[in-house]
Amino acid sequence: MSRPPMPPFTATTAAAKARMAEDAWNTRDPERVAAAYTPDSVWRNRDTFITGREAITRFLAAKWAREQDYRLIKEVWAHAGERIAVRFAYEWRDASGAWFRSYGNENWEFDAGGLMRRRHASINDLAIAEADRLFHWPLGRRPDDHPGLSALGL
Repeated sequence: MSRPPMPPFTATTAAAKARMAEDAWNTRDPERVAAAYTPDSVWRNRDTFITGREAITRFLAAKWAREQDYRLIKEVWAHAGERIAVRFAYEWRDASGAWFRSYGNENWEFDAGGLMRRRHASINDLAIAEADRLFHWPLGRRPDDHPGLSALGL
């Protein structure tokens, strides 16, 4: 199975890969997101270590059950060969209605077919007032005219 664009990445293909990942994550569909990873993909997400698509799917289902009204923006930080580093921010609310903005960095490594075989994510959460939210598009894909992280000053 392949998932273009494939490495080695250029600035253009790295940006396309990051936007594809952002779009998939904004669906909040664990199976769709997990399909972008190798069957034996290895993750570190905060303090959680995950191996394989099935574990990724379970992890994401639990994540989006907790993180309601999830909206994400990713931006390429660097790329070389089969690796891409991105920074991201996402906004979400918990079951009590409290809002958060989570900031982080991810290091990605892809196989020759463009599937991600490694993902290392460091993430910090900041409680925000609902009035301080910046991501206001309808749930799903971020509109093309919505500002990215740099334009928002994040």
